[in-house]
Amino acid sequence: MEVGKRRRAAVVVLGDIGRSPRMQYHALSLARQANLEVDIVAYGGSDPHSVLLEHQSIRIHTMRQWPSKDGVLPKIFRPIMLLLKPLVQFVMLLWFLCVKIKAPDVFIVQNPPSVPTLVAVKWASWLRQSSFIIDWHNFGYTLLALSLGRSSRFVAVYHWVELHFGKMANGSLCVTKAMQHELEQVWGIKATVLYDQPPEFFRPAQLEEKHKLFCRIKKDIFRSNSPPDCISYGITNGDMQDPKTTIFTNQIGDDFHLKQNRPALIVSSTSWTPDEDFGILLEAAVMYDRRVAALLNENDSNGDEFFWKAIDEGKAFLYPRLLFVITGKGPEKEKYEEKIKKLNLKRVAFRTMWLSPEDYPLLLGSADLGVCLHTSSSGLDLPMKVVDMFGCGLPVCAVSYSCITELVKVEKNGLLFSSSSELADELMMLFKGFPDGCDALRTLRNGVLEMDSSAKWATEWEANAKPLISKVISGDLS
Repeated sequence: MEVGKRRRAAVVVLGDIGRSPRMQYHALSLARQANLEVDIVAYGGSDPHSVLLEHQSIRIHTMRQWPSKDGVLPKIFRPIMLLLKPLVQFVMLLWFLCVKIKAPDVFIVQNPPSVPTLVAVKWASWLRQSSFIIDWHNFGYTLLALSLGRSSRFVAVYHWVELHFGKMANGSLCVTKAMQHELEQVWGIKATVLYDQPPEFFRPAQLEEKHKLFCRIKKDIFRSNSPPDCISYGITNGDMQDPKTTIFTNQIGDDFHLKQNRPALIVSSTSWTPDEDFGILLEAAVMYDRRVAALLNENDSNGDEFFWKAIDEGKAFLYPRLLFVITGKGPEKEKYEEKIKKLNLKRVAFRTMWLSPEDYPLLLGSADLGVCLHTSSSGLDLPMKVVDMFGCGLPVCAVSYSCITELVKVEKNGLLFSSSSELADELMMLFKGFPDGCDALRTLRNGVLEMDSSAKWATEWEANAKPLISKVISGDLS
């Protein structure tokens, strides 16, 4: 790829580039490892990682996004919008791919969404005499079926388009061996597996980094205008302003320390979509709260504040408070935030946040456990959020489905669950004796840290994606 005139690649995402980490990593590797000039065509909305913005060989071209308020229209107009939306997107994509950017040697397109993305990229590759590669993250028709049902005619048409134009690609990448097998045996498409791996900035956080992060997100954690809970009780304005103390850490001189009676920090990243049943996590939190109270023979007549005051005075309990930090954006966020407000829990609290691309890895590297609610509409993809958690040394409890064991090794780097009751059992088991006496949690964390340290994105991309892209650009597909 380095010989002669410098070549170009276009990364195409019909979505928010800031919420498409795998495609961001593709762009970085194309520029760094393949020495290509890179154009990204995508929607704006969330900021991509600063490394992407600062790279001189990468340019981001943001398209105008389709309005997200379709749901307020009468149902009679929904079929019309289902037809109109992809038509407008198709025209916009063609304009950007054929006019706004220089002709690339190869387009690399994220799927899903398949319609109109695959059609537009195929047309653009023909008009500009370029090749195109599909990066299969999932099957688009299975996602559409979640809202319209498998029997919908729109789903059938979508499936045909995805299959027909998927076969026209010059090459394919996919995220699991299970998906590779499905593509080859059922779709007739040969794909190369490119497992998601964390880039270098996903790593365990140092204690000083944790403290500074917790100082930056104090307002999100304490939420002074909201009713008190087990996290915010007793917090004063002085605590909010004090840069030497957080709910998890203290700074004494130049040294940083973790508090013994700190809450356990559990992180879950979600897109707030139907393929992630957030209700499982809420139910598990309620079960944990009630089971711990029963095991400790707590007197409910004392009220929650009696317990919170004891915590505020430094008392530690056999089972800790749990602070769930939920990151992400999506259509069902407000619905679940309303449910959270009504839970009225004694020793469990929830916070929803959207963090910068630089702070998100630090949060994962500072947490005690990750929870993944991804169930996969196709049963063939893997959640990248778990990959990121592992990169930060964070063990995971994940919903069990067909191919998740390609990633989560039970009792080695995480646990699987199929119900809220199972998740509650795992929380009880992992956090008993927290922070110093929870051997099971320590074993899982050590298992994550002992995973192959060379399993980073750049290594995986060099071994699997780069050879395919080189062949596609050179035309040597034999």
